[in-house]
Amino acid sequence: MGPTLLFVVLIFSPAIAFGQSSALSTAQLTTKDAVTVPIVIDQGRVVIDVDLILADGSTQHVRGWVDNGTPNLQMTRRLAALMSVTLACEGPVCSGTNPPNRSLAIAIGGMKISLASIREITAPATLPALAPGMSAEINIPSSILRNYDVLINFPDHEFTIALPGRLKFEGIKSKALIAENGLIQISSKIENKNYDLGLDLGTSASFLSSELFDKLANAHPNWPRMTGAVGPFNSGELAGEITWPLMRLDRVQYGPLFLTDVAVTVVPKESNPLQNRNRVENAGAGALSSEALINYRVGLDYAHSAVYFDIGRTFRFPDFDVIGLILRPGIESGFTIVGVADFEGAPAVAGVQPGDQLIAIDGVAIADSTLGQVWSLLGGTPGQERKLTIARSGKQFTVAANVRHFLAEVPRDDNWRKLRRD
Repeated sequence: MGPTLLFVVLIFSPAIAFGQSSALSTAQLTTKDAVTVPIVIDQGRVVIDVDLILADGSTQHVRGWVDNGTPNLQMTRRLAALMSVTLACEGPVCSGTNPPNRSLAIAIGGMKISLASIREITAPATLPALAPGMSAEINIPSSILRNYDVLINFPDHEFTIALPGRLKFEGIKSKALIAENGLIQISSKIENKNYDLGLDLGTSASFLSSELFDKLANAHPNWPRMTGAVGPFNSGELAGEITWPLMRLDRVQYGPLFLTDVAVTVVPKESNPLQNRNRVENAGAGALSSEALINYRVGLDYAHSAVYFDIGRTFRFPDFDVIGLILRPGIESGFTIVGVADFEGAPAVAGVQPGDQLIAIDGVAIADSTLGQVWSLLGGTPGQERKLTIARSGKQFTVAANVRHFLAEVPRDDNWRKLRRD
């Protein structure tokens, strides 16, 4: 059941069409207080349908990224042109401002969402999407989300946005520290010491500061660890992912939640120019991501500085049961193998080397897939074999690779299990 569920979560819904014109007009936008739309969880990112509201009153259907971990409004250059945003490009990033003659807006489920409060708009200079291996062309950042009630329902794959006070939240309530730009921190405990950890559901990798990571790693040499951002931690955005240290924390008290076996890495030293890494730089001692909270419905009550956690499932999600590759998506398409993680002292995949191109998995061509779709094909039950089609120096060949159980659970004795049951 585990691998099947992983596949379903990451495959795109037919309801989300890319780049198609919509029949909606501004006169048809709903006056409802709240709307709920389906989501796709693509490499930990929440992707939804979005309608651009253009200057002539028409709309265009695109994919949007619900990203509460950054206050920056981002869109592709294609969308900026459609919305009459003038950009100036320098290096990998283009920037502009809201057009002076009108206020930008989008629609989610037919509900109009104003972008008027945003001043600066950024765009990748060369990418057709917001990030390599991604389909979304616009994000809905924290600075916009904070004007609404928000529910990200991971178990049921739904996103709800409502006017403040119109959404009934369920689950355990946690007080939150919410900055003016909408970034969220939760008072937490690790090893009975207090820390402020960010809440970043716009990414799949959970981070700790290097000081805290090293302190815990030195104190607990038995906690599972590895090198290389495989599976959900592989965003393909940063070159350093091949050397990232990963570790499972025994237990984290995150507000009112008690989370076990939480996978974390170190806040990266290098930055993504578009993201500006304020998602982690402003997160105190670190931040937990969608990967750590994938079993929950997470309600964001910005108006009352509160976050709600409603458990939706209790089984262990097969997060790091994958083929041990670290991938880098191409600008337009395709995937390069930039590293191979070790498993039990040896490379997890034999016969491949950095620079090889991953062409297909079990005969399924992946050139035009998203990174999340590729990782859904690379996941499974430990021991399962995958046939990888590899290209090197103009020639193709096939390599057999087994799914490995990376970052196994923290070893515990019977007394710990008894305490958990009680």
